[in-house]
Amino acid sequence: MKAEYKPYVDALIELAIAEDLGDGDHTSLCCIPATERGRMKLLCKQEGIIAGIEIAQIILARLDPEVKVELLLKDGDRVKVGDVAFYVEGRLQSLLQAERILLNIMQRMSGVATQTAIYADRIADFHTKVLDTRKTTPGMRVLDKMAVKIGGGENHRIGLFDMILLKDNHIDFAGGVRKAVLGAKEYLAAKGKNIPIECEVRTLEDIDEVFAAGGVDRIMFDNFSPELTKEAVAKVAGRCQTESSGGITLETLRDYAATGVDFISVGALTHQIKSLDMSLKACE
Repeated sequence: MKAEYKPYVDALIELAIAEDLGDGDHTSLCCIPATERGRMKLLCKQEGIIAGIEIAQIILARLDPEVKVELLLKDGDRVKVGDVAFYVEGRLQSLLQAERILLNIMQRMSGVATQTAIYADRIADFHTKVLDTRKTTPGMRVLDKMAVKIGGGENHRIGLFDMILLKDNHIDFAGGVRKAVLGAKEYLAAKGKNIPIECEVRTLEDIDEVFAAGGVDRIMFDNFSPELTKEAVAKVAGRCQTESSGGITLETLRDYAATGVDFISVGALTHQIKSLDMSLKACE
């Protein structure tokens, strides 16, 4: 896990614990002695890419530092029905408190990783990389983006703070592409900030406007057809990175990758996923 992700992960785990435990896990407290120990296993019930094992370990350690985890798999491994990802041993009250929290996170992260792998594998023979977007579950963005990387995709910006992305509304309100790009450059110079600038374009003529303003780090082709994207990539001619976005599906993904574009951003990696089924079961 990247160091800059840790504060977000820690905050999310604290919120998840508070949300689930409240003033106590009264079901476990009423029928499981505090000193009772046991062993459980993380059982995979669907095929896919497993993700979130690292986060599960953090959750378990947060609830009980004495819990012991025996790893059989690692994040990014392909799993099949019946695979065991890890065994965990410790106080049963602690394991039962962690159960739903770690399952919720691991099931979603594994779903994102599995979805990403489908897209990434589809264009593995091209230089083009699949990118995620900011279309993530509020509060879980870092975990969603970690899962995309685990599944073989690449991360776009984390939020509004680590890249300037001039999209259609910014451009329209700013008075055009050239004014928006110049404004971004002047802003960064005045603030002494060094973050990338990306600009969305809606026509081939917009590309000329970007370079007339001094260029940017990446140009995004918004809702271009594959044929128009090929023209746009040639027009940029390696002067900056290129990205395709808008309505690109698994069926059209290879058509866009074949244009030579550097990146394809796909919101479906994180907002149209199916969580991977798994459970934490008692060991006999």
